[in-house]
Amino acid sequence: MIIFVHGVPDTPALWRPLISALGLSADAWRAPALPGFGNPVRAGFNCTKDAYVAWLIGELEQIGAPVDLVGHDWGALIALRAASLRPDLISSWCVTNAVIDPDYRGHRTARAWATPLLGELTMLAMRNTARLEQGLIAGGMPASLAKEETPKIDMTMRRSILKLYRSAKGLRFEGAWIADLERLPKRGQVFWGEADPYVDLSVAERFTRQHGFPLHVEKGAGHWACHERAAQFAELLKSHWSRTA
Repeated sequence: MIIFVHGVPDTPALWRPLISALGLSADAWRAPALPGFGNPVRAGFNCTKDAYVAWLIGELEQIGAPVDLVGHDWGALIALRAASLRPDLISSWCVTNAVIDPDYRGHRTARAWATPLLGELTMLAMRNTARLEQGLIAGGMPASLAKEETPKIDMTMRRSILKLYRSAKGLRFEGAWIADLERLPKRGQVFWGEADPYVDLSVAERFTRQHGFPLHVEKGAGHWACHERAAQFAELLKSHWSRTA
């Protein structure tokens, strides 16, 4: 079973071109939506980084066999943390355009979302859907995906995003989130859009060098390389899975 975990401010729609390129049957994969991202937030769920990790672990436990885990953006961070806590649930993992790194201090928008009042003001501006869509495209999101995702960035998602980023102090990771990376399953892969304006390629290079995982750099692609270069990503994943079978 392959599990795809999307990031922020996305929904499982992110994965549609990749799933098509992989030619997967309906029973071979799942792409659950993070709570609050195009779906309701259940009572008691506090939308922190640790809550999302616990949620993902719960999803994996329900499957009953080790999975091939694929994550993008915050989905990559959540996937890495879940894999480091429960390597027994993972057959292999691959993350794209985000890694847990103690030296990364977050992009400008992440720091704004993490700041009280400033984050709320930023989210108020995001209510203008036309401006939001153009902003996402300017940041590298493929236009077709931006058109689909923008209407889903509602009040529930915006509130969830603020809580998530504040729980991570923007995008700063320390303590067990860093130390437990030593427990990551060895069957790992990193895929990176070279021109990502949010997380520089050097972050991926540092992570893979330190932890000994292979890195594929997709030339000319941006933060959403997993969507815009779905065919290339699919080929990488097929090779990765064949090596780890």
